Amino acid sequence: MEHLRVGLVGYGGAGRGIHGRLLREARQRVTHVVTRSRAAQVEQDWPGAVVVPDVDALLRHVGELDLVVVASPTGEHAAHVLAALAAGVHVLVDKPLATSTAEAERLVDASLHAGGRLTVFQNRRWDTEQLALRGLLEAGTLGRVHRFERRWERFRPVPQDRWKENDPTSGGLLLDLGAHLVDSAVQLFGPVRSVYAELAARSTPAVDDVFLALVHADGHDGTPGVVSHLQAGSVVGAPGPRTRVLGDQAAFLVTSFEGEPTPFAVLDDAYEEGRRPGEPAHEGWLVRGATREPVPMPAGGHVDLYREVVRWVLDGGPPPVDPADAVRTARVLDAARQSAAEGTVVRL
Repeated sequence: MEHLRVGLVGYGGAGRGIHGRLLREARQRVTHVVTRSRAAQVEQDWPGAVVVPDVDALLRHVGELDLVVVASPTGEHAAHVLAALAAGVHVLVDKPLATSTAEAERLVDASLHAGGRLTVFQNRRWDTEQLALRGLLEAGTLGRVHRFERRWERFRPVPQDRWKENDPTSGGLLLDLGAHLVDSAVQLFGPVRSVYAELAARSTPAVDDVFLALVHADGHDGTPGVVSHLQAGSVVGAPGPRTRVLGDQAAFLVTSFEGEPTPFAVLDDAYEEGRRPGEPAHEGWLVRGATREPVPMPAGGHVDLYREVVRWVLDGGPPPVDPADAVRTARVLDAARQSAAEGTVVRL
C-alpha cells in the first residue's frame, strides 16, 4: 500500500492514542502535526515531522500533504474542516462531525463543493462485534429482530481531567460515545423515526449518563421498525451486557468490550465471554434460551478504515464513511437533547 503524507490536527488522546497508532499500523506517515505542547512526543513517535502551532500554519504546507486528520476538540471541528477543505486537501474528521445538525450540514455542503473530499472517523463500524452482528443479520440467523441494545458503561465516579468531561458545552458522552451508538444502530437497522432520551450529569459538569430509545422506520414489507436502546454512563458500578440483540429465532449476546469481560460476564457463568477448552476464537454468543453457541470472530478491525481512506485518497470513489450519515446522526442527537429537556418523544 502506498504511503500518504498526513497532517494530524491535535496530538492528545485521540490524535496520538488512536489516529497515530492506526496510521502506523496502516503503514502511513505523519509528516506534520498541530500541537502547542507535545512536540517532544511527536519527535519521539514521528522523527522529522514538522510541528506547527495551529491549522493556519499547517495549511501553509498543503502542497506537502495528501490527507488532514482532524482530531481536535469537538467544538473546533467545523472551523478546522472548512479550512482544510478550502485548501484543497482530503479530510478525515473524528466523530462527531459537528456539534449540531445545522453545522454538520454546512460541512457536508462544503465538502460537495470541494469535490467530496470529506469522511468521518466512525471506526466502530469496524468493531468485530459490529461485523459479527452484521453477518448474522445478513444471514437471517436471528429471524425478525425487534430489539437492539448496546451499552458503553464504566465505573468512573472520579472524573478525569479532560475537556470532554469538564466542559459542559462539549456535549459530554452524548456527542462522544452517543455518536458511535447512534451510527451503529442506524447502520444496522435504518433511519430513525422517533427519539426518547434521558440525559444527566452525575459526576462531571458535562453529560455523563445517557439513555436513548430510538424507533427505526418500518421495513419495506410493513414489519414494525426495530427499537434500539442505547446507553452510555460513567457511574455504572455493574455494567450490563455490551450488546444484546433479540430476534424471533435467536439472540446475539456480547458480554465483553474489546476483550475485557464486564461484571455481567463474571457473574453469569452461562454467558461468560472466556473461551472454553477447544472452542474457536469467537465474538459473542448465539443464544436460544438455555442453549448457546459461539459466533466465529470475523476478520477485520479499525485499521481497515484507514486502509479504505488510503484507497479513497489515491483512487477516488466514495468515501469510507459518507459524511451525510453523520448529518443523520447529528439529527438524532439534537432530537435527544430536545427530548431530555422537554420529557417528550421527538418524531423525526
